[in-house]
Amino acid sequence: MNKKNLLLTIALMLAVGFSFGQTSSEEFKPSGKVHVKIFTNFHSTFGDDTPTHNAFEIQRAYFGYGFNLTENISGNITLDVANPGAGKLNMTAYLKNAYFQYKKGNLTTQFGLITLQQFKVSESQWGGRYLYKSFQDQYKMGYSADLAFYTNYKFNKMVSADISISNGEGYKSVETDSTFKYSAGLTLNPVKGLTFRGYYDYMGDDASQQTMSFYLSYGVKNLNIAAEYNQQLNHNMVADETLSGYSFFGSYKLNKTRFFARYDKLMSIEIGDAVDPWNFAKDGDAYIVGVEFNVAKGLKITPNFQAWKPADGSSMVNIAYLSCEIKI
Repeated sequence: MNKKNLLLTIALMLAVGFSFGQTSSEEFKPSGKVHVKIFTNFHSTFGDDTPTHNAFEIQRAYFGYGFNLTENISGNITLDVANPGAGKLNMTAYLKNAYFQYKKGNLTTQFGLITLQQFKVSESQWGGRYLYKSFQDQYKMGYSADLAFYTNYKFNKMVSADISISNGEGYKSVETDSTFKYSAGLTLNPVKGLTFRGYYDYMGDDASQQTMSFYLSYGVKNLNIAAEYNQQLNHNMVADETLSGYSFFGSYKLNKTRFFARYDKLMSIEIGDAVDPWNFAKDGDAYIVGVEFNVAKGLKITPNFQAWKPADGSSMVNIAYLSCEIKI
């Protein structure tokens, strides 16, 4: 069975299961809600070998609609409008989410163009997606959304597990070829405030790409600290090219103000050639520090400083930001 037919079969099975699993409820009324999120900033870039550059920027905007069809079935449609990169159109719209969800008790299942859970725990606890992506997303070790089937089961307050089968090419390229990405994750909350997540995925045949990540965080009162390690073998299914690194971040909340800091280290290894890693030009260290002000409901204004120190020894690139997140 090819990839397209398998995905359609899963969709049909879910639809049949949903229809048999529903019971009538006179009290339930279908509902929906529009949601909007905008990331924007003013920044100044400077460095010893970098010309000073000042600019206003709209990084991206999300426009969506979430709906509840029954007590257990809901869905979401979201457009992602962003800059696709230098030399292309200024802003391009992509369909980021278009899925149905079935949730009953401790079971949650999604099918369609969904938000993947590969780095969702890390991203949600970092809380600064509008400032800087989480490690795996920032350094192209995985996609935030994809055409996929996903299921999660919460065994109790301390243990939950999830599995998914995805297209493996991200929401900007949802072709149906013969290669799937198979993923599994385990999240543990053994005591209040402590979170551990382990994750693994596999994609391809000959030079199979494999991703492993371990995430640990602890939050007490207004303080939260976290660390994660990520490694991807055969990055983009290229044999012997390994991408790895770790990230540390922490934050402290004081009323409506949050102080935060983060450090990333990205490394590449080519088997048998540790002196000249395959991704050496893009390896390096990232430093982020800032203060987030919750000015009003749905509005965050955040002065922050970001720096990138390339591994090849070239001068550090510094960027001062005044970032803003608008959420409706």
